[in-house]
Parts: sequence; structure tokens; C-alpha cells
Amino acid sequence: MFDSAGGFFAHLIAVIPGIIIAMVIHEYAHARVAVALGDFTPRLQGRLTLNPAAHIDVFGLLMLFLVHFGWAKPVQINPYNFRNPRRDDILVSLAGPAANLIVAFIAAFIFVFMLKNDLVVSDGMRTVLSLIVIVNINFAIFNMIPIPPLDGSHVLKQLLPYELAIRYETIERYSMLILIIFLMTPILGYIFVPMQRLILDIFTAIINIFI
Repeated sequence: MFDSAGGFFAHLIAVIPGIIIAMVIHEYAHARVAVALGDFTPRLQGRLTLNPAAHIDVFGLLMLFLVHFGWAKPVQINPYNFRNPRRDDILVSLAGPAANLIVAFIAAFIFVFMLKNDLVVSDGMRTVLSLIVIVNINFAIFNMIPIPPLDGSHVLKQLLPYELAIRYETIERYSMLILIIFLMTPILGYIFVPMQRLILDIFTAIINIFI
């Protein structure tokens, strides 16, 4: 995949900002929206911050580098504190992926702006910016897969009729096995590739309007 060990480590270093930003902004967005909707649990647990130390799970981060599947510390919420539990749980769940897409768009905008205005940009900066875009898009897509406990599962559960939602929750006991199967087969590629292209095409269309 890489021409040399040096290329591998260069890529590893370049992807770190994207991963840290994606994890932190994702969890912070969950916490911020939960507090805004009336649940102060994230604030009491110190999650209403952009400090990476509050959100990064060291083992989850390590796994992300090793097998491209990892996790941050999940933001805990108490839906009983929400004014509208079903609606607000959906909003909190969508907040993380939405924040990742916003960050990806901002990075893409900066990248294109620099290129079109002939600003001096090093190869390293281009690589870091492009990886921030891709990593944040991937975070958004992955977390919207409707497999418990990913964000997409919270959204789907709240949209399902009560009896069906209860049955759907039982899938969580098999979620790790399902995710492993996804990671070891081409299934994720069938999800990620078209979604990445769609999102990047939308970004390009919007950016071209302003630049």
C-alpha cells in the first residue's frame, strides 16, 4: 500500500489530525445538543468541551489505527430529561454525524480555496486537509449505519413502532459480530464508496457556487 516504511509513517502522522478532530467534534456535538435539549448529563460528566482528553478512548483510538475500526468515549444521555424524548434522541444522534460533515465541508472549502487562489500550500498540508475531509465523511457514514449502538440505530429505533423497536433492540447483542463481518467483507465498501462520492459531489457543487 505504501512504497516504504517512511511513507507509511508519514501517512499515519498526516491522518492523526483528521481522526482526533472527527472523534472530538462528533462527541462534543452529541453533548452540546443534549444539553441544549434539556439533559445536563454530558455537562455533569465533563463532556461539554473540545478537550480531546475528555472524549478520546485510548484503546479505541489504537484500534482505529490498527484495524480501521475504533471508538471514542460515548456521550451518556438520559432521555427522560428531554421534553420530547423520541424527537430529541433523534436530534442528539444526528448531531455527531452532522458535525462531522460540517467539518469535512469546511476543510474541503479551505482546500479548494487555497488551490484556486494559488496560495502556497505544501504537500503535507494538502494531505492533512484531504484526510480531514475523508475521515470526517467516513465517521458520518459509519455512525449512521443502523447497527446498535451506532447513531443510526438510535434514529431508526425512534422511528419504528414501539413493538418493532423493542425487537430491534435485541440486535445489539449481536452488533459486534455484525460489525466484524462488515469489516472482513466488501459490504462496507458498497456503503462507503457511493456515499463518499455523493457527499463529495454535493460539497463540490456548493463550493463551486462560492468560489
